[in-house]
Amino acid sequence: QVQLVESGGGGVQAGGSLTLSCAASGRSLSLLAMAWFRRAPGKEREFVAAIGRRSSEYYADVVKGRFTISRVSTKSTVYLQMNDLKTDDTAVYYCAADFWGRGSVDQSAYDYWGQGTQVTVSI
Repeated sequence: QVQLVESGGGGVQAGGSLTLSCAASGRSLSLLAMAWFRRAPGKEREFVAAIGRRSSEYYADVVKGRFTISRVSTKSTVYLQMNDLKTDDTAVYYCAADFWGRGSVDQSAYDYWGQGTQVTVSI
């Protein structure tokens, strides 16, 4: 069983930055593929970024160049650095873990999910 706890959400003005954290327990982070997804009001949950077991990174086109996913295995934590935030980035952000370390942009590949953290970007 893997537990995921997100933190770091909040309110920020457009153009600002936030860093989300996801603390993982129950399995070594080095064995997991991790990802961030988000659900905006009235929309379905969508892929944001992923990092594989060997630290390959994948990004949705809408965040490429603005967001960076990283992992610190010694801290069992995955981060999402978000820069140049836009109002369209307003959403609940979810951390997800793929137990088998495969990594994917497809949310069905992920076995464990955090509770989510709200990010609100205002003008």
